Amino acid sequence: MSLNDSTSTTDSSFSPSIGQGGVGLANPSLSHSRRRLLDLINRLHSTGAQVDIDLPLIAVIGSQSAGKSSLIESISGITLPRATGTCTRCPTECRLANSIGTWKCIVSLRFIKDVKGQLLGMARNEQFGEVIYDKADVEERIRRAQRAILNPNRRSIDFLEGDDEDTIDNQLSFSTNFVSLQISGPGVADLSFCDLPGLIASVGSSGNEGDIKLVKTLVESYISKPSCLILLTVACETDFENQGAHHLAKTHDPEGKRTIGVLTKPDRIPAGDEAGWLDFIHNEREPLENNWYCVKQPSSTDIKNGITWAEARTRENEFFSMTAPWAELDPVYQRYLRTVNLVERLSNILSDLISKRLPSIQIELERAIEGALQQLAKLPKEPSKNPLHEISALLSEFAMDVSRHVEGVPDEEGIIQMIRPAQEKFKRAIRGTAPQFRPFERNLAGTRTLPDPTFLGNEDDGEAVEVGEDQCIYVDEVQTRALHAHTRELPGHFPFVVQASYIFKLTDKWHMPAKILCKAVYSVLITHVNMLITHHFGSFGQNILEQRVRVCVQEHLKRQLEETEARIDWLIKLEAQPYTLNTHYLSDYTEKFLAYYKGARRQQDHETLMSTLENPSNDINTILSGLNNVGIHGVHGPDLVKLLPADCMEASLKIMADVRAYFQVAYKRFADNVPLAIDYDLVRGLHRGLLGTLSERLGIYGSNGQAICKEFAQESPQIAGRREELMKKLERLQSASEELLIVG
Repeated sequence: MSLNDSTSTTDSSFSPSIGQGGVGLANPSLSHSRRRLLDLINRLHSTGAQVDIDLPLIAVIGSQSAGKSSLIESISGITLPRATGTCTRCPTECRLANSIGTWKCIVSLRFIKDVKGQLLGMARNEQFGEVIYDKADVEERIRRAQRAILNPNRRSIDFLEGDDEDTIDNQLSFSTNFVSLQISGPGVADLSFCDLPGLIASVGSSGNEGDIKLVKTLVESYISKPSCLILLTVACETDFENQGAHHLAKTHDPEGKRTIGVLTKPDRIPAGDEAGWLDFIHNEREPLENNWYCVKQPSSTDIKNGITWAEARTRENEFFSMTAPWAELDPVYQRYLRTVNLVERLSNILSDLISKRLPSIQIELERAIEGALQQLAKLPKEPSKNPLHEISALLSEFAMDVSRHVEGVPDEEGIIQMIRPAQEKFKRAIRGTAPQFRPFERNLAGTRTLPDPTFLGNEDDGEAVEVGEDQCIYVDEVQTRALHAHTRELPGHFPFVVQASYIFKLTDKWHMPAKILCKAVYSVLITHVNMLITHHFGSFGQNILEQRVRVCVQEHLKRQLEETEARIDWLIKLEAQPYTLNTHYLSDYTEKFLAYYKGARRQQDHETLMSTLENPSNDINTILSGLNNVGIHGVHGPDLVKLLPADCMEASLKIMADVRAYFQVAYKRFADNVPLAIDYDLVRGLHRGLLGTLSERLGIYGSNGQAICKEFAQESPQIAGRREELMKKLERLQSASEELLIVG
């Protein structure tokens, strides 16, 4: 049926002249404790906790004109609003309680969402008008309450006191906020349920297509929960397959464990079709665990004639007792006929479900509260009322943390640990520039080899250094260079410029490894400090402070890098001029390298003699004996080397030894000085003056400091929204938890 079409007259309401209340279920078998449990669940629903946890509930669903409203009227004993072209546009909660006092009804508005559709914290319950003691006044009050729900921008009192007419277009076509009816009195059933808007098949020309999906989504938000009992109303006057409510119920309850089916309008079944509907009562067609029921409500003519509730129940009983095929059903199936049997069954099912679910609800509440608290703890701190103080503290903590990391932390990814590989690589690169002197002529290059000096064994890390042929400097080349530099010196003497030129070529190669080390350290610092910035400021405000701090720190570190690079250039210039006061080591290395070069040269030039001296023969002994006979005593085999003629390359070997010895002293000095300068100017320079630089560049202590800090501290809408959402959730859950404590 169309949303804008008229509601079937058969689904009309009772006359206000109804006598007693609803279905009389002053059930003595329903214990006092179960009544208290039902009251507890009602109170939990009042907190709005059903948004977060699964609370037991009976949801009445059906297509429009399925007889749903008439069924609710029969159960509750009240009259629902009816008018041509209208329908239920918000959920209506009915809380029924049997009592010995005067019949009364309290109408309330329950808001679980605000005007913008956002969830509130604890649900807002607003009593709508005074307590009603006359059933005739209920219909109008409900109609006014529904208009108040559909127009949240207006004061609810405007609808309570204004004209009872739809003189304005409603702000909303449907709402998830609902009207709550609290009905108590003699003969009233102990039952609670929620009447949901009827499912819409189509809308008229003036309707909104979006309402079809909106109502479907609203209904699904209830029946998709495992603890929702689905009271499914199906009109017998319409083909079963065309009633979408059943399809929706089966989608969310495929096994039919929590669905109770209700057939309405059995008097409208076309002749000859009765057997098909009896299959439902037999639970043979679309079987449900709690079976199908059938009820008969007053006709439109009965309503107009002012039928009372008692008369309606009597006529319902007469219908099922006297009308075929219902009257012919076995007694076992008769219990599935009549409203009173349905209500009794609903009461029992709901009470059993509450008893079963209550322990789990307590656990779920505790877990949900803990989860909400944990999620709140993960959010950034709420903006301070004194942002200047908070930002000052943040900057101080950040600066202290930077200092701690600069000094070194016991972490494999710490600054010092990450820098060390680059320092080792730099040291090897500098050592790799050692002059590759060869104490023999170039034309012998392919036939002569030079062993590694044994006296450097403790100084190297054992890593082999590949030496290309173009890197080797042969003794004859040194000789030629020395001769070209010779001026007024005595024969056999050469100017120091020869050694200086070789030294300059060596130290000139140190510039690039030093720059590479500096850049590598800078890269480590940038990466590490960015991590610290994110850690300290990443969750503050809208990240404006984080971005500003990042820019300031990068500028600060860039200045330190420039100073460090200038310092390295200065160190390179220092090394261009040979100088050392470490004369002891220089002399020691010079002697060792000169002996090393001479020994290697002799080993190659006088291989036979050197081999013989290492393994003395009879000839050597004869020579030594002869020297002793002529009065030359104390001569040993190795001393015979001195009888060899002077080496023409003696002076060149001395130049080679001088240069190589100076390199050994200078490279160690440089390999220490550069990392030391980088550590002081760049690594430690990161922290030096950092706090003052940040304070000045951010301007937090200036005349406009408070405004700047307020801007920095402004929280992002996403985080603020998330915090508000969690706080509201926590409010609902804690309120529900407090209600549970009342049980006992």
